[in-house]
Amino acid sequence: MSKLARSQVTTKMSEVAMHYSELKDFIENKMRMSHIYQPVMIKALIDAKGALPTDKIASKFLEYDTSQIEYYEQITKNMPGRVLARHDVVRKDGSNYVLNIDVESLTSGQREELISLCDTKINEYIGPRGPKIWQHRRLSDRNIPGSVRYNVLTRAGHRCELCGVSADERKLEVDHIIPRNLQGPSEENNYQALCYKCNANKRDTDSTDFREWKHIYDKKEVGCIFCEPEAQRILANTELAYVLKDGFPVTDGHILVIPTRHIGSFFELYSPEQKACMRLLNEWQSYIKANDSSVKGFNIGVNVNEAAGQTIGHCHIHLIPRRYGDVSEPRGGIRNVIPGKGNYNA
Repeated sequence: MSKLARSQVTTKMSEVAMHYSELKDFIENKMRMSHIYQPVMIKALIDAKGALPTDKIASKFLEYDTSQIEYYEQITKNMPGRVLARHDVVRKDGSNYVLNIDVESLTSGQREELISLCDTKINEYIGPRGPKIWQHRRLSDRNIPGSVRYNVLTRAGHRCELCGVSADERKLEVDHIIPRNLQGPSEENNYQALCYKCNANKRDTDSTDFREWKHIYDKKEVGCIFCEPEAQRILANTELAYVLKDGFPVTDGHILVIPTRHIGSFFELYSPEQKACMRLLNEWQSYIKANDSSVKGFNIGVNVNEAAGQTIGHCHIHLIPRRYGDVSEPRGGIRNVIPGKGNYNA
């Protein structure tokens, strides 16, 4: 670099440089965060003595992004782990994969040779294919305007339109329904929200439209008391399920957890609905115990079909608080739905 260029850089830096106290004040008092990106970037730049290229900064975010680790954990188990175990190259020992060779007994030359052979295999695979081998992990929505992305995610209720997982649990991507390599247009009506797992599994050869799945969750039936619940009885609700005071409580605090979609059987619920119901059951049993010290146990029950006593054709799960003395003999619990079967040692 010429003396003039160095002088220009020095002058430019002197014009924009912050003092330590100013940066400290920004971090402590002025930084407004919607994610961890700002402090991670500042920390990375400080560690690097002030300057880093974009790709190096991006790699720092990956140190905190557990979703990427989760993705490659599944890859490890389902692909190389399974194949190498079948060939007795590795074995599973608890949570570890172990190479079926005494690595410590190898000479440094042998280790280097094996590593070199692996590098050769990696390069042989990448060489003719190039960057496209990572295409399934590239952001599908990187060239989509922010306003369009916002509309697509809002339309999907910020849930994956295939598996139903929330954006809070797993990163959502905007996917081309008809892939670009199949001449799919880059237009809003050709976009859908998929979590990174569903999008990776879908790949770019499938043009299935999952947006209609959202409307499945909206199914209601006129006249159903659980599709049209009394507002004053609703204790909590989510997009896929809600909590209702039981109209004819068996014990004090008896509640129902009900999927919002009109569906008859618990076994017909989609996985996201079952998870939503389980989450509410967990939250409410904790809430009940915290607010009523007399509660010492619970019965959880679901009646499926008329033969099992179901009287309302909309799936609902009973959460019944139990107290010592509420019946003379609680032994057997739900086995008592058939009289005489509670005492299984009789």
